[in-house]
Amino acid sequence: MAEHPRYAPLASRALIGLEGADWRDFLHNLITQDVESLTPGDIRFGALLNPQGRLLYDLFVVGREGGCWLDVAASERTAIIQRLTLYKLRAKVTIAADPTPVSALFPGAGAAPAEPGWFADPRLPALGWRGYGATAPTDAALADEAAYDACRLSLGVPGPADWGVEKTYPIEANFDLLAGIDFKKGCFVGQETTSRMKRRGTVKTRFLPLAFEGEPPSPGAEVLAGDLRAGQVLSTGEGLAMASLRLDRIEGAELTVEGRPVRVIRPDWFETAVG
Repeated sequence: MAEHPRYAPLASRALIGLEGADWRDFLHNLITQDVESLTPGDIRFGALLNPQGRLLYDLFVVGREGGCWLDVAASERTAIIQRLTLYKLRAKVTIAADPTPVSALFPGAGAAPAEPGWFADPRLPALGWRGYGATAPTDAALADEAAYDACRLSLGVPGPADWGVEKTYPIEANFDLLAGIDFKKGCFVGQETTSRMKRRGTVKTRFLPLAFEGEPPSPGAEVLAGDLRAGQVLSTGEGLAMASLRLDRIEGAELTVEGRPVRVIRPDWFETAVG
């Protein structure tokens, strides 16, 4: 029997609207995702990087008639608008905050919602749907954003609290495995470093969840494989934490955090992509 969906307003997310004759070319040349083929009703996951290839901001691009929405972290919306404006130069594009609310319908079981404004999450089907000005289906239970984050963490999908700003390469945060980077498109900011990491095919560090018992470890706590440093805790939840881990040091190792044993979880989607 399918689990009833849960509906959660996402106050941590906000929208930026892009319109104008040049909006598509402008955005396509900046972010990790293909925008040239985006059509109204499409949604794609991507990121804006710094020139050195580190993650600045994650985003979802939502195709609309005559433009798009960018679904971004609400706390960073003003900074993102300012950065996009710096890149604008003479491009014919308007960039402005949009008040339309963002929500989530999860987990991704059952049929797609019939109500308008819902888009399948492009990262992982199990994450469900993202809503933009969308109403909750009648069979959905109201939930809070913490419940949505717990669902996301249970699926092994990292979030903005894990990668921060200008600290992480997108491949380390699994953007390449979660449809967040189009390696076939043309140039984007930070492409050289990103493409080089992909070509070499040896990524030493990846984000993966850890299972533990008892109180959650402190964010920033070291993950140890014996006496060797194997990574760092990033964010925590009930019984699970997201961590940045050295893949060459965790295989077959007994891991501890703050003196307690922890266990690495390799989600199915990760195993399928990485092996």
